[in-house]
Amino acid sequence: MALKDILLGFLLGLGPLIILHELGHYWAARLCGVKVRRFSIGMGRVVWSRRFGRDQTEWAFSVLPLGGYVKLVDSRDPQSAPLDADEEAREFTRQNVWKRIVIIAAGPAVNFAVAIALMAGLFMVGKEEPGTRLRTMAPATPAYIAGMRGGDAVNAVNGKPVGTFGDLRWELVQAALDKREAELQLGGSGGGSYRAVIPAATMAKLDAEGDIMSTLGLQMWRPRPTVEKVIAGGAAARAGLRQGDLLTAIDGQPLADGADLIAIVSKAPGRTLQLDLLRGGQPLRVAITPERDAARGVGIVKLMVAQAPEMVLVRAGPLDAIAKGAQRAWEGSVTTLKMIGRMITGEVSLKNVSGPLTIANVAGQAANAGFGFYIEVLAFISLSLGVMNLLPIPVLDGGQLLYYSLEVLTGRPLSARIGEIAQAAGFGLMLMLMALAVFNDLVRFF
Repeated sequence: MALKDILLGFLLGLGPLIILHELGHYWAARLCGVKVRRFSIGMGRVVWSRRFGRDQTEWAFSVLPLGGYVKLVDSRDPQSAPLDADEEAREFTRQNVWKRIVIIAAGPAVNFAVAIALMAGLFMVGKEEPGTRLRTMAPATPAYIAGMRGGDAVNAVNGKPVGTFGDLRWELVQAALDKREAELQLGGSGGGSYRAVIPAATMAKLDAEGDIMSTLGLQMWRPRPTVEKVIAGGAAARAGLRQGDLLTAIDGQPLADGADLIAIVSKAPGRTLQLDLLRGGQPLRVAITPERDAARGVGIVKLMVAQAPEMVLVRAGPLDAIAKGAQRAWEGSVTTLKMIGRMITGEVSLKNVSGPLTIANVAGQAANAGFGFYIEVLAFISLSLGVMNLLPIPVLDGGQLLYYSLEVLTGRPLSARIGEIAQAAGFGLMLMLMALAVFNDLVRFF
C-alpha cells in the first residue's frame, strides 16, 4: 500500500460513497417529515461543525474518518430527544413503520443506485476490454483436457453469452462458487464452433478468491513477441536486436507471445540463451545473456515486445446500459454474499476481510490507472457498501430493517429489552469485525 494512494482513495472513492450513503438517510428522513439533528462525516468527537437551514441541522466533521452518520430526533437517545412539541411530532419512533423502513433502507439504496448508474455510464460511453480469445494452454491444464485450444474464442458459459475476458472470468467464478460444471461454447480460430465442458468436480476444487483462470489454463490471447523497443545498454541491445524483429524461440523452445519470453528470461540470469527470430522474413539466431535484476533477482534483457491482448469495444444504449448495470449489480451482490457465507463456513480465509485502508488504497490505485477503471472500481465499492450495510447485524441498517420487518409481521415493535440485548451483541460483533479488518489492513500496509 502507498500512503498517497490511500489518501487519494479516501478523497475520490470511499469518502464520497459514504457521504452519498448518509445523504440517502438524510433525504429520506426529510421526505418523511423526521427532523435531522446532525449530519456527520466521520465518527467520534466532532472537530468542526456549522448549522444550516430551517431546522438548523448541524453539519459536522468528526475525528475518525471511518464512516459517517445521520442523527435523527429520537426519544431513545437522550442527546437526540425532542426538545419541544414540534420536535415531538417529527420524532423518528413516532413515525409509522413504513416510514422508518424507508429512512433506514435509503442509505444502501443510494449505494446500489450509484453502482448501477456508474456501470450504466460505462456501458453507454463504451470501453475497450480484452476479448475472450484464448492463449495457447499447457496440455495438463483443465482447459486443454476439456478440448479447448489456443487462438479460439469463448462465446458463452453455461448458456450465458460472454463478450469480454472479464465476463468469462465472472461466469467461471459463479460456476466455481456453485460447484457446478462449466459448459463453454467456443469459436475455432479456423472457423466453426464447438463445446467444451470442465467437470463440476474440477470447478468445485477451485479457489474462487484466487487466480482461477490461470489454474484452469485460460489466459488472454496476446500477439506474437514482436520487438517494439530496444533499451540502450541492455542485454537485448548487446545481442543486436532491432525494432520489428519477431522472436520465435529460445533454446529451441517456441515462443507463443511475450509472456513466454518473460517466463524463460526471468529464470536465466547470467546464462547465455540462443534466441531465434525473423528479421524482414529471414531467420536469424543470436546469443543473449540476461542480466540479473538486483531488486528481484530475476533475469532481464531490457526489451519491450508487443503484449496488448485482443480488445473489443463494449457499448450499449441507455436502456440496455441500465439493464446491464442492474444485472452486474445483482450478480455482484450475490457473489459478495456467497463469499461472506464461505468465510463463515471456513471455506474462504478471513484474511480477505478488508478495512478502510485497503478499500481506499484500491480506489486510489484505480484513480491513477485511468478514468474507466476508476469508475468500475468505484461502482464495486459502492455495491459492497450497500451489501455490507444490509447484513442483519443490529447496529447496521440491515439489523434495523430486520426489527421493522418483524414489527410488520407481528403488528407490534420488539421489546426494548430485546432491542438492547441485540444492539449490545451487534456492537460486539462489529468491533470484532472492525478489529479483524484493521489488522488485515495493517499487515498489508507494513
